[in-house]
Amino acid sequence: MNTLGETADETADVVRLVDLKRHFGPTPALDGISLNVRKGEVLGIIGRSGAGKSTLIRCLNGLERPDSGKIMIEGRDITGLSERQLQPLRRRIGMIFQHFNLLSAKTVEDNVALPLKIEGLGKAERRKRAHDLLDLVGLADKAKAYPASLSGGQKQRVGIARALAARPALLLSDEATSALDPETTRSILTLLKDINRQLGLTILMITHEMEVIRTIGDRVAVLDAGKIVEEGPVWSVFANPQTAIAQSLLASTRPQLPDHITAKLRPEPKGEMVLRIDMAGPPAQQPLFADLAAAVPHSFRLIHGGIDHVQDQPVASFFIGLNGDDASRVAVLEFLRTRSARVEVLGHVANDV
Repeated sequence: MNTLGETADETADVVRLVDLKRHFGPTPALDGISLNVRKGEVLGIIGRSGAGKSTLIRCLNGLERPDSGKIMIEGRDITGLSERQLQPLRRRIGMIFQHFNLLSAKTVEDNVALPLKIEGLGKAERRKRAHDLLDLVGLADKAKAYPASLSGGQKQRVGIARALAARPALLLSDEATSALDPETTRSILTLLKDINRQLGLTILMITHEMEVIRTIGDRVAVLDAGKIVEEGPVWSVFANPQTAIAQSLLASTRPQLPDHITAKLRPEPKGEMVLRIDMAGPPAQQPLFADLAAAVPHSFRLIHGGIDHVQDQPVASFFIGLNGDDASRVAVLEFLRTRSARVEVLGHVANDV
């Protein structure tokens, strides 16, 4: 049973943003954001510094007021609410931070129970809820410890437990793993995914770490200059980013042509033509190169690449070199397009590379 509290419509969007705008002077921080976050979904928001990510998350938790547009949380428009009216709604929104934001003078148990104390719950109920949550995040034995004695990963687990204390419908994560080492980051992401599955909790993650979204995200939205420029299932966007900004942000997660070959690429049509081939889903599982070799013999060589999996979907990126005459090259390109491949001509290199 979901212990977080349930809405009347289990299929309703937990968050719906409609044409959200926020300016600071003449600069648009948010420039017409429209976005839905479904119940139980993990949505990642990625973008460069200054793209509007922090402003967006501050609008969602009511710390920033938009200039126009709507913010619907569980079907209720919060944009016109007073500070007093926002207070009970904020309990439906949990928040985890990059630098943990724990109170050093309070024990782990008291940090977790603090939102419940503010809410007015009795001590016994607060303590039970805190212990249950510390058990959930694997820190039941640290209840009486103080934050100074904890590692960074343990502090973030306490932060997650505290964010869950009031049984929120939505968990906001603002760069929650960027202060952690890679091993600790993996453990925190595993914990968040487990919580998402066990509790059906909706999570919206702001991050510049692409591996975070790749690991636990269901859907990703790319933010640039206050606009959402690309959006879709994580596997689809990671396999075939459509915009220049998405391609740049995701470059570290996708195979790239080796530097020593990239340095020799030339635009002039002389020598070997180098192609990038991207495929995802069922087409990536087909015997591409065996079939290509049969269809157009002696026409190509494999330079680099391979098949990965994102959200259990195969995602393939390959780099091949084409030799032969123009007719064979055209035949190869036509064959690749019949396989739902995205093909990009990167340039040409001398035949001895």
